[in-house]
Amino acid sequence: MSDRDVSTEQNEPKEPEWKRKQRLARIFGDALPETTSDEREPSAESGESASDRWLKSQVPPHHGG
Repeated sequence: MSDRDVSTEQNEPKEPEWKRKQRLARIFGDALPETTSDEREPSAESGESASDRWLKSQVPPHHGG
């Protein structure tokens, strides 16, 4: 086995972790989110705007809100 058969990875500087993740996400897409649903605010998943949340909070109890 000659020196030329050795993988070139040994000669190249190690890729930073953030750059590797960015490259893999670009190629394969984001399979998993950065945060889980229990770590996020409930409104972040619903897609409600702040004005929608405010409007719903203003509905009186006797209107079935």
